[in-house]
Amino acid sequence: MWPGAAYFETRVLSADPLELICLLYQHAIDAVRDARRYMASGEIAARAHAISKTIAILGELNGSLDHSAGGGISSNLEQLYNYMTIRLTEANLHKKEAPLAEVERLLATLAEAWKETRARQSASTQAAVTLPSTTWQESGDACVGHGWSA
Repeated sequence: MWPGAAYFETRVLSADPLELICLLYQHAIDAVRDARRYMASGEIAARAHAISKTIAILGELNGSLDHSAGGGISSNLEQLYNYMTIRLTEANLHKKEAPLAEVERLLATLAEAWKETRARQSASTQAAVTLPSTTWQESGDACVGHGWSA
C-alpha cells in the first residue's frame, strides 16, 4: 500500500459527488504527467500503465454521466472523453508526446471548471445554512462552551 492510501480512502468515502469528480480529474492529470515523464525517460511499461490508468479514469467519468439530466453538456463531455481516449491511445501506439500534452491541457481546463462549480455549490450551501442572528445570540453561551466565541 502506498503512503497516504488510508487518507485518500477516507477522503473518497466522505466526498460529495462533485469532490469525487474533482478527485478523478486530478488523478487523471497526475497519470498523464506520469506518462509524459515516462515517455521522456524511455520507460515503456510505466508509460503504458500511466496511459491505461488515465483511460480507465476517463471511462469512469464517462460512465458517470447522466444524459437525462445533463442534456447537451453530458453529450459534449462524452464526446470529449472519447476524443481524449483516442488521443491517449495514439500517444501510446506512436510514442508521441504531443497528444499527452493536449489531453493534459483538456483535463486541466475541465478540472478547473469543476472546481469552480464545486466552490459555487459550497458557497451557496454555506449561505443556506447560515443561522439567523437571533438564533446565534440565543445559542451564544453554548458556542462558548464548545470553544467558539459568540
